Amino acid sequence: MTEETRLIHSGLAQTPLARTVGPPIQRGSTVLLPNAAALYDHEAQVTYGRQGLAAQSALIAALAELENAQGVTLYPSGLAALTGALLAVLKSGDEVLVVDTIYKPTRRFCDTVLRRFGIGVRYYPASLDAEALMAACGPATRLILLESPGSLSFEFQDVPAIAAAARSRGLLTLIDNTWAAGLLFKPLDHGVDISVQALTKYVGGHSDVFMGSAAVAEESLVRALDDGVLNIGWAVSPDDAYQMLRGLRTLPTRMARHDALARRLATWLALREEVGQVLHPALPGAPGAEIWRRDYSGACGLFAFTLAPGKPHATAAFLDALQVFGLGFSWGGFESLAIDCDPQLSGRLSPDAYGGPLIRLHVGLEDPDDLIADLERGFSAWRAAF
Repeated sequence: MTEETRLIHSGLAQTPLARTVGPPIQRGSTVLLPNAAALYDHEAQVTYGRQGLAAQSALIAALAELENAQGVTLYPSGLAALTGALLAVLKSGDEVLVVDTIYKPTRRFCDTVLRRFGIGVRYYPASLDAEALMAACGPATRLILLESPGSLSFEFQDVPAIAAAARSRGLLTLIDNTWAAGLLFKPLDHGVDISVQALTKYVGGHSDVFMGSAAVAEESLVRALDDGVLNIGWAVSPDDAYQMLRGLRTLPTRMARHDALARRLATWLALREEVGQVLHPALPGAPGAEIWRRDYSGACGLFAFTLAPGKPHATAAFLDALQVFGLGFSWGGFESLAIDCDPQLSGRLSPDAYGGPLIRLHVGLEDPDDLIADLERGFSAWRAAF
């Protein structure tokens, strides 16, 4: 063979590969098959790199363990996991009932894409119990979309009761379980059909990788989600899958610290005269506390509080004074973040009155005394703005 040919075919990976604690990162689109018969044997083996190789397979296996799932499907973002799962199980003429407190980008997808394809969308208050929710279902209702807690205002739904009622009527349930990260709450164990989370948040843990997952317990749904990914053409890179798997290894340790620090700050905020209420389920009397204590093994770093009523520019003054808390929409990473939620609440059909500006915090992994001092700076600026 000529040198050109030898260079192309030399340096193939050694077989077997050395064993490491993480899976090999296989950057490949082409998969070389052992013989002609294997070229179209898609059931027995991967025939194209977009289906996922070693790193993706290892992440899928680990997430299935976390979620107690029969199958897990990966998507290039958390939103793609939600939209992809919906598209995989809905068809024209179906209707989906969506909790009114749903993540805003999911709402946008339901209002624009689903309706454009002839799928009906109706919103229901997060306060509806299972019986009232079933009464709201119509003959075309196919799926109930939950988010518990709501990622801005932290309403908890009675997920087991809703899932059981929906299953008795032949309806599917899908939950955005990002707040619990598949660790603090196990939707599939409570009868939910599809458990979705933005791995970008707590599983990744470092605010630098996009990915989402959908976990299911029934074989028919495994096939439906897999077919959806295959037919639409989604894929996640092996490098991103490796990063997510690395984050997953430390998820319980990081979540425990997020939880402890957030509870300390929530307790401190509840005593402040500048604060109207604190929306954290671990606080006595907080909305949803009973459901949280019954179904969840802990909390994460994400919660909200209301400032006492004041002038609109005072809210901006509070946020602009923060130096440790960054101003950003994501969460789940090592860094603490804060946002003003009020501009996002206007799209709801039945917005609650929170009694003052709603501020959401994500408590990262910093020293709690530094975070408290930063909030003190914010409150000083808030008072000065009056």
